[in-house]
Amino acid sequence: MSEITEKIGSSINALTQEFDIITHNLANVSTVGYKRRCNTFSKHLESQKAAQEGETTNGFELNSAFDFSQGPMVETGRPLDFAISGKGFFVIETAEGELYTRNGMFQANQNGQIVDTQGRIVSGENGPITIPGSVGLAQLNVANDGTVSAGGASMGKFKIVDFKDKQSGLVAVGGNCFSRPGGSEEPEFAESVVVKQGYQESSNVQMVEEMVDMIMVSRLYEANMKFISAGKDRTSSLMSVAMG
Repeated sequence: MSEITEKIGSSINALTQEFDIITHNLANVSTVGYKRRCNTFSKHLESQKAAQEGETTNGFELNSAFDFSQGPMVETGRPLDFAISGKGFFVIETAEGELYTRNGMFQANQNGQIVDTQGRIVSGENGPITIPGSVGLAQLNVANDGTVSAGGASMGKFKIVDFKDKQSGLVAVGGNCFSRPGGSEEPEFAESVVVKQGYQESSNVQMVEEMVDMIMVSRLYEANMKFISAGKDRTSSLMSVAMG
């Protein structure tokens, strides 16, 4: 009985973590470029339950990974909003190294350099992309390959990278950015991507799907808690009998 209770306790912990992930997804349904976390634990538990009522999880653990699928494109008309169509990430320069993001909501700093909303430089293939003071933002034109120009003069090209089949190893570091683990391979320049100026990539969170998952997790959590409560009641009754 104690082994079953221990496994049920592990299930409850995993379901609690999954619930937290789902609520985080829902909180970012409107965050530009956000990539949802997807989970498998509750679905595994539900399939076990359907196959054999009361079967335990047999040590199955929470498996959470980022879903890097494309989010919907939303037109803003803002000259420093950019969205990537295809597989790739903008590169943000920091003192700790490169960060990677799909959030192309940029601005220009006092030196005319294109930066993110936190003021960090957005990498160009040959260094920061600088907009001369004589060029108005409305004059900017960004080609499909990410080349920034105005009046026929090029100011640089966005550095857009792709991790191919290694992107599952990326680590979320907050601010809708990712880092690559130390020692991992450097990304390659992205191929077959299109940079769309005046657009933002919306979050790829599907609210209805998340709500369905939340209901499933809540129901499974309640069922597991009832199982533990019933076990405690049985133990209490046995103790009462034993004590006379």
